[in-house]
Amino acid sequence: MNNTSLWRALGRNTIISIILFGALLGLLWCVEWSVAFFQLSTFNFQLLRWSDPAWVVGIPASIIGVAYILTIRDPQNYTGFYAGIVMSALLGVQFILQQQYDSAVLYYAVFIPFQILSIVNWRKPKPASDAPFVPEYLSSGQRSVTLLITALIIAADYLLCTYVFQHDALTDHMAVKFFNGLLIASSVFANYWLIYRKIDAWFYWVAYSIAGIALFIIIGNIFSIVLFTFFLVINGAAGIAWIRLRR
Repeated sequence: MNNTSLWRALGRNTIISIILFGALLGLLWCVEWSVAFFQLSTFNFQLLRWSDPAWVVGIPASIIGVAYILTIRDPQNYTGFYAGIVMSALLGVQFILQQQYDSAVLYYAVFIPFQILSIVNWRKPKPASDAPFVPEYLSSGQRSVTLLITALIIAADYLLCTYVFQHDALTDHMAVKFFNGLLIASSVFANYWLIYRKIDAWFYWVAYSIAGIALFIIIGNIFSIVLFTFFLVINGAAGIAWIRLRR
């Protein structure tokens, strides 16, 4: 595919993402309206929080993020990472507004540089062959080291949230701190292994989605539970697409 075709694919995926999120927000509005109509609003049932600046920033970040994932389902299409950079910048703002400073630093100091490196690596000239690129799995050694560092990141984030970021929004609940650490660790390696187009990156994106679902079940944020379930489907489908390419 030439560069024009790649950018067109990103444009199509952005439109698809906007339509999907429009439908999702419309469905959630209908649910919220129905609850209010049947006078159950005394339970403080709220899905759409337009008065919350962090939530509002998260909507375009999520839309762009889905376009990013849909685009890099094609391991030839580096243009998705430009969307990923915009998504990461917006998510950094969202985490600052939510006082989750460890996550905000991670997005600006780690994820954006990783996505820039992905663009550089994915744009490298192909070998002199007509065969399409086929993604690979990690070696057993790489997988073992990755799992070990994942555990260390979870432990380090737990200690930071407990003893350093004492005004962080996630310092009171042990399970919340664990899943927050898993969310960070899995997203680190999902982004890192995408640089080298490893199939295992999608396993970490799936772990990221599951950790997000568990985290927001504990917190009680229904919208984020729905959102991460949506991400789980998107990330799982992308992982299956890469596995099929390998087979």
